[in-house]
Amino acid sequence: MKKTLAITALALVVAVCLPENGLMLSAHAQDAAASAPRALPDFASLVEKVGPAVVNISINETIQADDGDNPFANDPFFDFLRRFGMPGPGFPNQPGFPNTPHSRQGIGSGFIVSSDGYVLTNAHVVGEGGNATVTVKLSDKREFKAKVIGVDRRTDVAVIKIEASNLPTVAIGDPDRARVGEWVAAIGSPFGLEHTVTAGIISAKARRLPDENYVPFIQTDVAVNPGNSGGPLFDLNGRVIGINSQIYSRSGGFMGISFAIPIDVAMKIRDQLVQHGRVQRGRLGIYIQELSPDLAPSFGLDKPRGALVAQIEPGSAADRAGLKTGDVVLKVDGKDVSESSELPRIIGDRQPGSKVRLDIWRDGKSREITAVLDELPAENTASVRPGKDKNAHGSLDKLGLALRALDAREASRLGVPGGLLVEAVGGQAAKSGLQPGDVILTLNSQQISSLAQFRQLFDKAGKRFALLIQRGNARIFVPVKLD
Repeated sequence: MKKTLAITALALVVAVCLPENGLMLSAHAQDAAASAPRALPDFASLVEKVGPAVVNISINETIQADDGDNPFANDPFFDFLRRFGMPGPGFPNQPGFPNTPHSRQGIGSGFIVSSDGYVLTNAHVVGEGGNATVTVKLSDKREFKAKVIGVDRRTDVAVIKIEASNLPTVAIGDPDRARVGEWVAAIGSPFGLEHTVTAGIISAKARRLPDENYVPFIQTDVAVNPGNSGGPLFDLNGRVIGINSQIYSRSGGFMGISFAIPIDVAMKIRDQLVQHGRVQRGRLGIYIQELSPDLAPSFGLDKPRGALVAQIEPGSAADRAGLKTGDVVLKVDGKDVSESSELPRIIGDRQPGSKVRLDIWRDGKSREITAVLDELPAENTASVRPGKDKNAHGSLDKLGLALRALDAREASRLGVPGGLLVEAVGGQAAKSGLQPGDVILTLNSQQISSLAQFRQLFDKAGKRFALLIQRGNARIFVPVKLD
């Protein structure tokens, strides 16, 4: 009987200790397994595989300064230093100031994308390529003079060419498949220290930076410093997924945030620079702004999405297609525009002369229009200012505005049929961001021609509405919410 009970007890203990798969781990073993360090990526093998295709780039140029000007102001290397938050040369008591010839020397990185010598780097590394001598140094210590094939400042991508053959090349990866949190590695020449390897993880994707409309940056915590610019960002399979381009820094050195241009964006630029020597981009001819949570209800949308059209250039592709101020572009050729910053890149990827189908939101309804794109010029600026004649004054105490109607001369100079000049701001108007000098053009997409009309529309608008204003040479929508 005792023997039977003992066997039964032993069977129960075994049954408790054994999981369903028949394996048994003691508590100590489980703790040991949980605390055991996981294997880190094998960066040594990766570097041996891809390192030979990474190059060092040096720039040398003699520049003649002008009296009274910063001799480095238009210098690509000055821009290079500016991007990294570093103090640049060309200031009083420093070499080259004023009116003395000086030598500009720069460093950067790049990588070979074809065995016949095409190299990708940053535009701010090589500048325009004018009189500069660009030297490419390979990992085997060979040096070549390079020709600048083309630069694209909007994306900060440049293509240079060396006369060589049978060169090692990188493999091109897919940034869309890269995931936040994955390991990545950079190889470059920080401060001229050639073939330096640093590693980290992808911190974020599709990061939008101020004044950067055409690049959805990959953010990483990989150590990147001056000299890394133009170098490759590799995934663990040894494929390039980006070009290291910028850092965020208050000291001039690395602070844990760096940005890379996705390689698919760079390769499209490379193809156009090699084929045409320049980049051709489609253009609608509109000024857009983000549709904020406060603005969305004013346009009848359940949530912020799309790109809000704040202004349309006369005679542009958008004007010819019938696009209107206050429209919200929701899709381009069936592709969702989740936020306004995506639209310039989507349109810019199209060729001039191509047709695009736009799904727009207008007057609380969805509709579709077709536009034939123009070509984006190198630069397009305009500037108008409202006059200061005092007439047709009025105030709206509830909103906190002092207004007057534009006269015919002011309206003509601004290129508008009419509007109201903001002379003083307080209360809810000030909280909403209106400023003296703004010109109110519409209220909830209704054109304003007089103070009386504005009062009528204001009384009917309720507690939430949107004003289209002109500020300087820009038009923006301002959401207003009354207490």
